[in-house]
Amino acid sequence: QLQLVESGGGLVQPGGSLRLSCAASGFAFDYYAIGWFRQAPGKEREGVSCISSSGGSTNYADSVKGRFTISRDNAKNTVYLQMNSLKPEDTAVYYCAADSETACSGSYYTNARNLELWGQGTLVTVSP
Repeated sequence: QLQLVESGGGLVQPGGSLRLSCAASGFAFDYYAIGWFRQAPGKEREGVSCISSSGGSTNYADSVKGRFTISRDNAKNTVYLQMNSLKPEDTAVYYCAADSETACSGSYYTNARNLELWGQGTLVTVSP
């Protein structure tokens, strides 16, 4: 069964940190670029970050550059999103997605509706 499972969300104060995980199973993980997206209440989904299949290329939305870091461990079939200096506007459900045909670049986000596999999401709440 092809599956992506996010974890690591929760409640954190502004300025705090969280690390999200995206665990994959059922497919050749190291052939897939992985992306993180988020959707805040009442807002459209937006791309946050992506990483190439090898981990050699990454991309970040302007809103998270310098604060978030994406990485992957292909031996563990897991991608991580380290989120530092969190702000209330980072509050959202965070989703990871996988695709074997779309390279990690800005187009990964615009091609979101065509990505092969999505997780169920994990909620991040940044509040005092």
